[in-house]
Amino acid sequence: MTMMHLLTALWLASQGLLPSVGTQKDGCLFSPSTVQASSEDSITLVFTGDLLLDRGVRRVIEQRGEDAVFSHSIDSLFGEARHVVANLECPVTHIQSPVFKRFVFRGEPAWLPALRRHGITHLNLANNHSIDQGRKGLLDTRRQIEQAGMTPFGADSTLQRAARPLLLDTVPRRIYVLPTLRMALENYAYLPEQPSVSMESIDTLLKRISSLRQADPQCYIVVCPHWGAEHRLQPTIDQRIAAHRMVDAGADCIIGHHTHTLQTIETYRGKPIYYSIGNFIFDPLKPINSRAALVKLTITATTARVETLPIVIRNCQPRLAK
Repeated sequence: MTMMHLLTALWLASQGLLPSVGTQKDGCLFSPSTVQASSEDSITLVFTGDLLLDRGVRRVIEQRGEDAVFSHSIDSLFGEARHVVANLECPVTHIQSPVFKRFVFRGEPAWLPALRRHGITHLNLANNHSIDQGRKGLLDTRRQIEQAGMTPFGADSTLQRAARPLLLDTVPRRIYVLPTLRMALENYAYLPEQPSVSMESIDTLLKRISSLRQADPQCYIVVCPHWGAEHRLQPTIDQRIAAHRMVDAGADCIIGHHTHTLQTIETYRGKPIYYSIGNFIFDPLKPINSRAALVKLTITATTARVETLPIVIRNCQPRLAK
């Protein structure tokens, strides 16, 4: 990094536009490794869609145990990855304070260690169900995830903290994940100084992306928007416009979810856009909800390979499609 980039990064950090660097106890999202990367170093990451621990999934776990929602093919894939990032589609807490809305979920904290045991390392909370058990339930979900040995992101004690980019790794280069809820919350007041999920404006999100790119031109930026119309196979025009603006601002890859379907996969200016990769551990309500994908990234200091891995979901258990 040049002196100009260093000074830029320090200024951006002072403005709250870059993630903090330190320990989890200090409220930071990642403690960077001291390992020095060589040109041959690579890292493998896997991103999944929606992971639910209630409704039909609850029934499977209560009857057959947590391991029943993992298949051998998924375990094998996760075993190859340094980090596995999933979208947690429910609060996981003993707190029962349901918000008044149509679908209200809650998972059991005792089930979280199984996610870590099967290879999941990070849980994204920037979605429309993390708040199902209120603000206390949201913060307790963060605490429960940390106690289970995983990293929560996309929700925190304030909106500003919730929207901080996740510095996923620093070897072989810095890899950032930006979580963003791009839809209104049902019966949940917008109080940015209270516990919140990451739902800042599109202009602020674009500024974050651009600031990261300017501060570290070699970094890799993944944006994870929770958006779109449920049970549709195509994104909306507004989504396409927003996705293109994210790439124009500096994003390298966009991996979306929320629609419970596998939607269009597009390449724009050489960058992959997954408008929705669908479900992961879930109880599909329709046949189109049982077909989804995982995204596998293999990143080196100068290259990135993106792979689409189709999955099918049967009895709430995802497995790689043959």
